[in-house]
Amino acid sequence: MKKNILVLIGSARVGGNSYLLSEAFIKGAIQSGHEVVKYEVGKKNIKGCIACDTCFSKGTPCSFDDDFNAIAPEIEKADVIVFATPLYWYTFPSNLKGVIDKLYSFIIGKKKINIKESMLIVCGEEKDESAFDGIISTYKRINAYQQWTDVGTLVVPGVLNRGDVLSTNYIVQAEMMGRNI
Repeated sequence: MKKNILVLIGSARVGGNSYLLSEAFIKGAIQSGHEVVKYEVGKKNIKGCIACDTCFSKGTPCSFDDDFNAIAPEIEKADVIVFATPLYWYTFPSNLKGVIDKLYSFIIGKKKINIKESMLIVCGEEKDESAFDGIISTYKRINAYQQWTDVGTLVVPGVLNRGDVLSTNYIVQAEMMGRNI
């Protein structure tokens, strides 16, 4: 069954490791016949939610106009959301966290989103996989709250410099995750 997949890329670094992993995932998903929208959150101006509770009152999801309002329609129609991100201080980078925080606007605005499944692809310099426990725990709590089914988590430790992931098997794993979603 064809799925509408939204891939949110947390890094602003084109050609960086999380970017390369997302590209591999997208390649696999497209080969399997899915529709994929890629949104490079790390390059956008997205502020955190301030809980003003005026969501959708001015015709846009967030009353404070930033790039979240451009991504919100893609969130509404996606069946699957994929967080492809570097590990920043043991959690999500701020722009990606801003998108996650502003999912609140759909609750306040009583707007339905179609997302039923999610995936996390995360990489970082830390070689000890326990360094990823914070982001994984947050991701699991988001899934539980949103009632999304986790369809895969790929943790890629020990990659710091741009392209380090290319000398690993994780690119193949990301592409297989895309094919199998």
